[in-house]
Amino acid sequence: MVNSLEKNEHGRVLLHIARAAIADALRVPCAPARLDGNMAWLSRPGATFVTLTQRGELRGCIGSLQACDPLIDDVSNNAISAALHDPRFMPLAADELNAVSVEVSLLSELQALSFRSEADALAQLRPDIDGIVFECGPYRSTFLPQVWESLSQPEQFLAKLKSKARLPEDFWTDDIKLSRYTVSKWRETDYTREVAHG
Repeated sequence: MVNSLEKNEHGRVLLHIARAAIADALRVPCAPARLDGNMAWLSRPGATFVTLTQRGELRGCIGSLQACDPLIDDVSNNAISAALHDPRFMPLAADELNAVSVEVSLLSELQALSFRSEADALAQLRPDIDGIVFECGPYRSTFLPQVWESLSQPEQFLAKLKSKARLPEDFWTDDIKLSRYTVSKWRETDYTREVAHG
C-alpha cells in the first residue's frame, strides 16, 4: 500500500521523467530524473496519460488505457507523444518547453459498466471521479476525470464523449460499451506551489 508521502514522491518522480523525456526529444538540456532508493514500482506495468498545458490552455494530451509497458517507459513515451504527436496541435518547439506545464495521470484498471439504457448509464457516472471510455464498433474515445471540471453534468459529459468519437451527441445504440477508471494525478504547478508556500 502506498502512503500519501510515497504517493507525493511518486508524482514528483513521474513528472520529472515526463519533462526529461520531452527535453531529450527536443534536444533541450534537462537534469535527468533522480531515481534514488527503491524504484521497483517504475518497472511494473502502468497506464498513464500525460497532459501539457500552456497559459492554462491544453497543448497536448496522449495516454494509454491498458497497463502493458513498464511505468517508466509508458510515461516517457506518452510525454513525447503529447509534445510532438498529438494530431490536434503543432509539435512543441524547443523554445516553448519552459512555458509548458506537465501533468501525469496514473490510471486504475478499466471496469466495464452494465446498463440497460442511456439513462441507466448516465445514472452510474460519478462526476469528478470517473474517467470514461466510450466504445461502439470502430469508434472509441475517452475523457479523464479532470474533464468533469469543464463538463460537470453527466449528460453533457457523455454527449461530448460521443462527439470526440466522431458520432452525433444524441447517438445511442445497444452496441455501446462504457468502461470507467479512476486516476492518481500530479501537476507540476502543485509542486511549484509547495515550494512557494513551503
